[in-house]
Amino acid sequence: MPRLLTDDDRTRLLANGVARAAGQGTDPVAVVRLFTPDAHATWLLAWLDPADGDTAHGVVDLGIGMPELGTVRISDLMSIVGPRQQPVMRDRYFQPVRRLSEYLRLAEDNGSVTD
Repeated sequence: MPRLLTDDDRTRLLANGVARAAGQGTDPVAVVRLFTPDAHATWLLAWLDPADGDTAHGVVDLGIGMPELGTVRISDLMSIVGPRQQPVMRDRYFQPVRRLSEYLRLAEDNGSVTD
């Protein structure tokens, strides 16, 4: 199974987590987009908790029309498969262009993460 985060993703997510813990960078640019190709769930992650390096924070869209800010453990995502046994995947082509709050606003307006 491929890794969900590259070394660069992990480094940037942890740096955002350290900044957030220090009271800085409270609205970072999203770093990575993870998704289920067969279940319409999407996670736009912006930081990892530096205390455990596993708890990620970002926009969580479970495909039910109610995207929200939330947390997820990367280790839990590794065990999720969709109805056709497709695992969670990293969007290799995702180019983050917005702060997390903007992605959340757009997702709330559209009922799902659109990019």
